[in-house]
Amino acid sequence: MKKLFSSTILLFTALTPLFTDAQLGQPYELNIQGVKVIVQPSGNEIVEVLTIIKGGVQNYPAAKAGIEALAMTALTECGTQKDDKNTFKNKLDKVSAQINGFTGMDYASIRMNCIKSDLDVVWPLYVDAMTIPKFEPKEFDRIKQDAITNLKAAESNPDVAIRRMARQTAFNGRAYAKDPDGTVETVGKLTAAETKDYYNSIFNRGRMVIVVVGDIEKPVLEERLKSLLAKVPAGTPFTVKKESYLPAANTLKPQPKELATNYILGITGAPQPGTPDYDAFVLAMRIFQSKHFIEVRSNQGLSYAPNVWFSDGLTPYTNIYVTTTEPNKYVAVARHLIDKIKKEGFTEEDLKNQKTTYVTRVYYQQETASAQAAALAQNEVINGNWKRAITIKDDMKKVTAADLNRVFNKYINNITWAYQGDPKKVNTVLYTQKETPTLPKEVKTF
Repeated sequence: MKKLFSSTILLFTALTPLFTDAQLGQPYELNIQGVKVIVQPSGNEIVEVLTIIKGGVQNYPAAKAGIEALAMTALTECGTQKDDKNTFKNKLDKVSAQINGFTGMDYASIRMNCIKSDLDVVWPLYVDAMTIPKFEPKEFDRIKQDAITNLKAAESNPDVAIRRMARQTAFNGRAYAKDPDGTVETVGKLTAAETKDYYNSIFNRGRMVIVVVGDIEKPVLEERLKSLLAKVPAGTPFTVKKESYLPAANTLKPQPKELATNYILGITGAPQPGTPDYDAFVLAMRIFQSKHFIEVRSNQGLSYAPNVWFSDGLTPYTNIYVTTTEPNKYVAVARHLIDKIKKEGFTEEDLKNQKTTYVTRVYYQQETASAQAAALAQNEVINGNWKRAITIKDDMKKVTAADLNRVFNKYINNITWAYQGDPKKVNTVLYTQKETPTLPKEVKTF
């Protein structure tokens, strides 16, 4: 199943800056029939439109996981009341345009991308896909089977498996325990009729945000949007629910699996977007990732691919990951590294280097209209402020080394560990005890 946004984003999130004003026109905001519309002039002939439907995994029960993903795929894969699937796709292919539906943890998006001169051809198809989708049963069964095939393939991927297990363990009973793609069992039970009913229940102006990146004359854009939104039910205002994850104690959930190595993923805290801690935490986790990699791989030789990343979203959290044949040695090294950082702190040099690297990287990754639209949408839904996509460079300049150390000490504490591999190789006490485990004698001092 396709996704535009993943809640597991390796240290770079969509909460990033756009080009400078010298490259792009000034962004602006409209309100059309109660729907916020964010417009970023692009300075080129590409038009990108995202219609956002808020909620994500908050919108459905665990027993229906996967229903939103299927609904978004069905919008273009099952045809519309005007065009069957093949006719719809042929019209898009003729002008090399794209219309796709995606979903993630926090929202779904329906995307349109085309050349400005083809807008008269593509826009009506985009409107039809959203307002009169067909959900044709035969085509629906096809995309459902494709989804099941992909889910079965994912089950055999140990990286996917450990991430799902870790999230289900940490967020048991919460919305974030659900997977947007669902499971073989939940997806297998879904029908075209109930998926269509679900889509109709969430497709309303109360849940909607629209992002436009492109040079469309304002009166023309307003006219098109008014025509679209006149066909969309009003609904009721929807407020996304934000949650924090701060585990009360260290825990470990082991799962026996016959694997070539052992997979470990720990989940711990993170600040909410929009809070004073957030920007500093983004930089702190990037520095932590580097130190973790050097210590675990380069200095101790415990893993070829250790990682740390910050998963942004309505329930933000930190991931600490490793594959290793020596899990007990790893947890001692990782927890000693955390203690060392808390004791010695991040330095001014750490901060200076990371600010430069971060800003350079995020500007580099904002070269397309799609990336710019994604940044605006993500900031609006998650951070509650699309303008953050414009100001983040200046915001990051304000972060101090003291800020880094404060947020690291505040949020990187107890860890919820998930383990898949040989149960004989893991000592549960080392992961769950409050005190940091003693380093084995063979571990190099650091």
